[in-house]
Amino acid sequence: MMYMHYCKRCQRVYMLNGHKQQCPRCHERITELKITYMDYVTMDMSEREQLNSCCADEDQLQSLSTTYRMYKYSKWYKELHEQFPQTTIITYPMADRPPLDNAVPMV
Repeated sequence: MMYMHYCKRCQRVYMLNGHKQQCPRCHERITELKITYMDYVTMDMSEREQLNSCCADEDQLQSLSTTYRMYKYSKWYKELHEQFPQTTIITYPMADRPPLDNAVPMV
């Protein structure tokens, strides 16, 4: 599926397949836009230039952007966590302090 992204560094809107995180040109972080692929392709050149100029403004970019909520299922997220596995935190009760009355045991 095609998604619209904006790169601040290149100041360019890209149509990319999937929920990409890096610009294909400069490899900097890119912003995924709310606008659909079909809406973008039906725009004329002046509308596309206007969208590009709106994306160049940080405040407007925030309102035009979206966050991909299913990123945990994406290939790049899984690869990242294979490279940097989560650290397990182990805690032990302290002998010199009484246990808390409202504490919930962790299993």
